[in-house]
Amino acid sequence: MKRTRLAITTLAALAVCAFAAGPAAAAPTWAPASSAPIHPGVQTFTDGAQCTANFVYYDASNVYIGQAAHCSGTGSATSTDGCTSQSLPEGTPVDVTGASKPGTMVYNSWIRMQANGEKDPDTCAYNDLALVKLDPADAAKVNPSIPFWGGPNGIDTDGTQLKDQVESYGNSELRGGVTQLSPKDGYSLGDDGNGWSHTVYTATPGIPGDSGSAFLNEKGQALGILSTVAIAPVTGSNGVGDVNKELNYANSHGVSVTLADGTEAFTGGLLP
Repeated sequence: MKRTRLAITTLAALAVCAFAAGPAAAAPTWAPASSAPIHPGVQTFTDGAQCTANFVYYDASNVYIGQAAHCSGTGSATSTDGCTSQSLPEGTPVDVTGASKPGTMVYNSWIRMQANGEKDPDTCAYNDLALVKLDPADAAKVNPSIPFWGGPNGIDTDGTQLKDQVESYGNSELRGGVTQLSPKDGYSLGDDGNGWSHTVYTATPGIPGDSGSAFLNEKGQALGILSTVAIAPVTGSNGVGDVNKELNYANSHGVSVTLADGTEAFTGGLLP
């Protein structure tokens, strides 16, 4: 199967995005979902490459928003192996829509895997998560709820089966602000890479710029992060990195964060 990353630069199609779960810590006080300018689904820009933020994360001191590791990639759109593909360094500023100041990419799975000499082929192929620390001035402007769908409520830990329902919210600037096309409802085609990735199909598949979007399972649990577009087994299907595995990897390699539950109830179900 040929896989292609899904982010876009300011002028052209190029990259992709991902993240997962962590230790217990007291959740911050979130801004109201109806007015919070920073939330899953906002656009992020890393040296011109546009992606869609996935979940919100936090620790005892800071609030983070997730994007795909490949969103800071410096190779071609077909460079998807995180153990060999190059990236801008951790510490790179990231513009987050709704924030008053740039955030800082403080964790990138590609960089950490290479530093640690990761050899497992599934981990190398599918671990695609980056963590952007928000400036303290913007932490009070965040709500962790997924637009349109609500949730997440916890993290999926057992993957998907064929035809399991999934939901997502993409926000590529290629849609020109037509938000009716952002909510996506579909189903899983099954898991790949020993559970590291879920192949999903939605009626409106992810497009460049949706890279890094959050996916929920049919219970509203955080399932994964949009990483690649595939030409098989179904044209227009997408590869979604498993956020539980990605977050566990992050928390074992230098960070200690928790994926935030949404404040809005999950309203899953087929789109009208």
